[in-house]
This record gives sequence, structure tokens and C-alpha cells, in this order.
Amino acid sequence: MQTPVPVFEAQNLVKRFGRLSALKGINIKVHEGDFIIIFGPNGAGKTTFLKIAAMLTAPTEGSIFFRGKNIRDAGSSARSEVGFITHSTFLYQNLTARENLRFYGRMYRLKDLDEQIGAKLEAVGLLERADDPVKDFSRGMLQRLTIARAFLHNPFILLLDEPYTGLDRTASEILNDLLRSFNAAHRAGLMTTHNIDQGYDIATHAAVLHKGQIQFFSNTKNITKEEFTAKYSEIVGKR
Repeated sequence: MQTPVPVFEAQNLVKRFGRLSALKGINIKVHEGDFIIIFGPNGAGKTTFLKIAAMLTAPTEGSIFFRGKNIRDAGSSARSEVGFITHSTFLYQNLTARENLRFYGRMYRLKDLDEQIGAKLEAVGLLERADDPVKDFSRGMLQRLTIARAFLHNPFILLLDEPYTGLDRTASEILNDLLRSFNAAHRAGLMTTHNIDQGYDIATHAAVLHKGQIQFFSNTKNITKEEFTAKYSEIVGKR
């Protein structure tokens, strides 16, 4: 039986900033139905890795593939399949919530855009604030709108960089519900975090990124959260 082509694949990713090597040869494959969480302490290289995965920066060495195509060749077709949630909201403060989503929806050339916008705003509990300027939103509301933006075009692969940072309880619950639905649709996700309690229960695979390298990787069916926590502490605690 032929092995399915990964939705996302990183091959030998290296990223240097001057003499500092933030990533030292990352290899990872994400298949349809996978939700992989990469755990690591601050400074491990998590954000750098996801910025490369999201095509926001280029690696010093190595390649990223979407559906078997190098992103250099896939271009906009790859971007249209990716949703990205990070510390930055990528929202325009002087626009309303609806206008922000319309701006991104037009970039993706979405059909039934107004319907999609309404559905996503309702999903994150912001439909009643749809026509208010984003500059008047609280941090939690901004993060909820960021979640709506990432899900707007129904991406096939979702990239999340420390997505729970700054989320209030309501936004955290909304994100958890959306991620469960996303998993149930057999799509693909790749998330980074330093907190093992965030997301482990919905992960299909868990990895430890430390000092720019993937130092442990396992299917979560084969390791309990408690066992993984012990392994993480063993790796990160090494000097």
C-alpha cells in the first residue's frame, strides 16, 4: 500500500541568526488527521519554526513541503490551505471586526463571504460586536477575532504558536471547541506551546523541541500525559 503524501513536511530545517542557530535540522511530517503538538521552553525555537512553516520567513537551510510540493513552487495555493494563530493578531485596529474578516476573505477569494463572516463571528461570540472598531476590543476579544480570522477560509492545516497566550477563559473554551471540531473533520494541525496541559488531550502526536532540535516524538496513544511530562522534564532539565 502506498504511503500517503504528508499534508506538511519539514526537511532538515536550519535557521541561523548570525552565529546563533535557532533550529538545527528539524524533520517532521504531518498527515491528514494528525494534530501534532511541539512542546518546548522559551527559546527552544518554536516560534521560529512556525514562522517558517507559515511562510513568514525563510530557512537558512532545508525545505518545507505542502502536499508534496516545495512551498517555493506551491506559492499562493499552499497559503490558501493554511490558517495561522500566533501572538500577533494581524488585525487592523481602525477597521471593524466585520471589515477585518472581509479584508482577509477577499484575499482568499471566498465565496459567500458575508455568510462565512457571520458564521465565524458567531462561533467566537463576537457577532454583536461585528461593526465595532477593533481598537475598542479587549485583549480577549482581539484573540477571539484572531481565531475567527484563522478559521475563516476553512484551512486544511492549522498552525498555532502558543495560541492560549493572552486568552481569557471564554476564548480558551472557544478555541478548544473549534480545535475538537477541526480534528473531527480529519484535517491537520501543528501547534507549539510550553504548557503540557494545553492541548495534550486532543493531540495525536507530541514532540519535545529543545535547543533547536526535536529531541523526542511519540504517538500520544503510546504515552500518557504523565509519562510525557516526565520525559519532557528529563530532556529540558538536562544541562
